[in-house]
Amino acid sequence: MPFGAQIEAGAVRFRLFAPAQQRVTLVLDEIRALPMHRTPDGWHQCVTPAAGAGTRYRFQLEDGLLVPDPASRHQPEDAHGPSEVIDPARYGWRDTDWHGRPWHEAILYELHIGAFTSEGTFRAATERLDDLVELGVTAVEIMPVADFPGGRNWGYDGVLLYAPDSSYGRPEDLRAFVDAAHARGLMVILDVVYNHFGPDGNYLHAYAPCFFTDRHQTPWGAGLNFDGPDSAVVRDFMIHNALYWLEEFHMDGLRLDAVHAILDDSAERFLNELERRVRAACQGRQVHLIVENEANEAHLLEGDPATRFTAQWNDDLHHALHTAITGEAQGYYADYAGDAEKLGRALAEGFVFQGEHMTYRGAARGEPSAHLASIAFVGFLQNHDQVGNRAFGERITALAPREAVRAAAAIYLLGPQIPMLFMGEEWAAPQPFLFFCSFEGDLAEAVRAGRRAEFARFPAFQDPDMRARIPDPVAQTTYLASKLEWSDRDRAEHLDWLDWYRHVIAARREHVWPLLPLLTGRLSATRVVGAAAVEVAWTLEDGRRLSLATNLAPDPQAGFHPQTGAALWTEGAFEDGRAAPWSVRWSV
Repeated sequence: MPFGAQIEAGAVRFRLFAPAQQRVTLVLDEIRALPMHRTPDGWHQCVTPAAGAGTRYRFQLEDGLLVPDPASRHQPEDAHGPSEVIDPARYGWRDTDWHGRPWHEAILYELHIGAFTSEGTFRAATERLDDLVELGVTAVEIMPVADFPGGRNWGYDGVLLYAPDSSYGRPEDLRAFVDAAHARGLMVILDVVYNHFGPDGNYLHAYAPCFFTDRHQTPWGAGLNFDGPDSAVVRDFMIHNALYWLEEFHMDGLRLDAVHAILDDSAERFLNELERRVRAACQGRQVHLIVENEANEAHLLEGDPATRFTAQWNDDLHHALHTAITGEAQGYYADYAGDAEKLGRALAEGFVFQGEHMTYRGAARGEPSAHLASIAFVGFLQNHDQVGNRAFGERITALAPREAVRAAAAIYLLGPQIPMLFMGEEWAAPQPFLFFCSFEGDLAEAVRAGRRAEFARFPAFQDPDMRARIPDPVAQTTYLASKLEWSDRDRAEHLDWLDWYRHVIAARREHVWPLLPLLTGRLSATRVVGAAAVEVAWTLEDGRRLSLATNLAPDPQAGFHPQTGAALWTEGAFEDGRAAPWSVRWSV
């Protein structure tokens, strides 16, 4: 890896790209200063036998500012402290026979390391892997772990992208988590952020301002420089980060956050270069690349699975299901509410908006997606965004009747899109998942005020007293309130939910998995039966049909066709073409 501290025979090579600095000094263990050699292209390098695994170091700039390594592998004293030299070869991997799992077998489980357990560490999460195996999921998707300032954060404010945050443990603890997951047949997908750096603890402006550009603006400020002068180094920094997680930590894939905010006018977009180089480096392994993309760019998902992105989070399906069972119609939900045709389209074709005008955005959105295989989409009823971006972080079970939630869950868990659960969903965890961070000073106040201002445009929060009730995102109590209480799972009402999820996931593994390689796109049909009732059918390559009939409404609905084929799963009831409230029927 060209970035960071690399252990070589009897020495450590330190490299820093700092074109804005004529001199950089390497400071070892806060006491020994060594000059670094500058090359004409802005790199500073020092190779020294005075350092080894465990050595702590920083770089001193011309004005005396001490900065951590932007490619630090570990920050034992948090983002503003010294970096630590890590020898990745010291960890003894036991997963030598693991080559991953095919994508159609993915049943994802999204979790936040800090909130997943009371301890909030990699080691504590490892102790819970057997629970996930018993549930039946096959992949863990971890929210970002890149080092952030303070002891709590969702992870999207990372500033040192190569360092697993020390509040969760040491790098070897994360390696052990992945190793243990593989031993249990579980893939591990890591959420990574390549569209911005967090607002506190990023020192790149001081010595490598070329990482940023004012030609592109993002929701977080100046865009990252993926297409201007010196952009090759910026692209390499991010691509090597992707390879670092896949190679040094044996990750089975990455979920790329908000790729619509990676602004790039290059002939070969950064995203395409990343995908190409990852595929070339990881041959012989099942590696999955997932995108979050508000733009609904179907072309990123087209072509040979070995040379494209694997899948995209399907917010459209979430929104259609959510509005159907909750009746909510605020904000972007207004474009989906009360529209069974859009529900059917999200199920059958993936994207609801495939170039049509979206009122909430005030513009056209998306590209045609009906030709894509269903497994190019990740479906869900809950995730960190859809729960945590609510003012009070309510889970779906606090917003809709039990029967409605089970109906919607049966749709996404048994449908041909790849399902993803959010931690605690399987037992209807009562804890909210709130937005939290641990900034200080003026930044903390700005985040606090911004969070409340964000909701001021909603009718329910017009009253300042109501906005004042929104949990303080920088308070430790907000973070603690978001942690799962695993003891709740043993209560009767939660065990009932857990049993239901285990059975429906088992049905997916037994009956739906064998069908997915035979679903290649284009051959789906939708029929609207009522205001929240649809029939959807997918034709398999062997001529069979996977069929769904659903009534996501609190009232009965007539007009359904008779069941064809063998029943796979039924929620509610169907009789003589009439569906009871909150009913779902899968058959093949």
